Amino acid sequence: MTTFDKREEGFEKKFAHDEELQFKANARRNKLLGLWAAEKLGITGEAANAYAKEVVIVDFEESGDNDVFRKIRKDLDAKNITLSDQEIRRAMDELLTQAIAQIKTSG
Repeated sequence: MTTFDKREEGFEKKFAHDEELQFKANARRNKLLGLWAAEKLGITGEAANAYAKEVVIVDFEESGDNDVFRKIRKDLDAKNITLSDQEIRRAMDELLTQAIAQIKTSG
């Protein structure tokens, strides 16, 4: 194997690793976001965990965060809970940062 082949293999492994970490971070963020929204919606206990799982699953509908955002927005609106789009997006950003930190510390 040439040096070039080794470098290429290293880049491919790093890319795969980074993609896996991003997937895990997004899934964890969505769970945390689901729990955050459940609290706002007055959902507790196992129902809150079930709701968080729904949020994780909805992220597979399309690429990006819009599917998750729409679910949270729709559910909050249905319960007449007043939160701006910016507040929801800020929570999404903050919880992604928290999720990344959790993944880094858990190894």
